Amino acid sequence: MTSRQRILDNIALARHDAEHPLPKVPLFDDKAATTDLVSQFTQAVINMGGEVAALEGQSLTELVDKKTKDAKIICSHVEEIKGNFPLTPDTQPTDLKDVDFGIVRASFAVAETGSLCLTDSNFGINTLGYLPQHLIVLVDPADILFNLHNAYQRPEWREHGYAVFHTGPSATADIEGILIHGAQGVRSLLVILQPRQA
Repeated sequence: MTSRQRILDNIALARHDAEHPLPKVPLFDDKAATTDLVSQFTQAVINMGGEVAALEGQSLTELVDKKTKDAKIICSHVEEIKGNFPLTPDTQPTDLKDVDFGIVRASFAVAETGSLCLTDSNFGINTLGYLPQHLIVLVDPADILFNLHNAYQRPEWREHGYAVFHTGPSATADIEGILIHGAQGVRSLLVILQPRQA
């Protein structure tokens, strides 16, 4: 018997079979009903170096076309916007290395932190959230939650093989105290408030 197996056997013998329920953690959302979640989320995204846009009389296509007018390669994983670099079953993660703009839809967002929950389903290929120079994320205002306590109750964390919070564009200030965007990921993040299609 190996020492590893001996340790595991001893743990199994010492384990109690009684139920040990986890403590109930409150959601801390007493102020949620009186909070303008869209405004709070918008300010949090801006504080983290991102940008938030509403359509304000223009179409989604018009807004995206303005933002991406100088881009050569656009990879969109949303039905509302057509890019020129389609994801196929043969697309490899590294194939996205030259993408200028990635476009995805978030599962939900968090007003408290300006975070976006993005899953493998939202990305299609996970590197779509990291290799493009710029990321555009569509968010339905109805999908904005008050805080992270509510966010961790969502099913995305259990139902997907990959789920992550994106909070602002990538940035680092480790080298000589100079803030550099795009050090480990996208250089810019644009959130577009756009309800889901029915």
